Amino acid sequence: MQKTFQLNDVVMMKKPHPCGTNEWKIIRMGMDIRIKCEYCGRSVLMPRSKFEKDLKKILRSESTTE
Repeated sequence: MQKTFQLNDVVMMKKPHPCGTNEWKIIRMGMDIRIKCEYCGRSVLMPRSKFEKDLKKILRSESTTE
């Protein structure tokens, strides 16, 4: 199953952040994906392949609001 995600989407990852939340916002896309924790504001840069593997589901998509 191909998961489609875009910039500014809020996603749920398989593992939660140490601060306790599981919601992340996509803030950069390319070969690497940068995601930002919605609770504490920390950001993490990871390869696209690891991001696609660890992505659980898309919670909110920004494509419908534009």
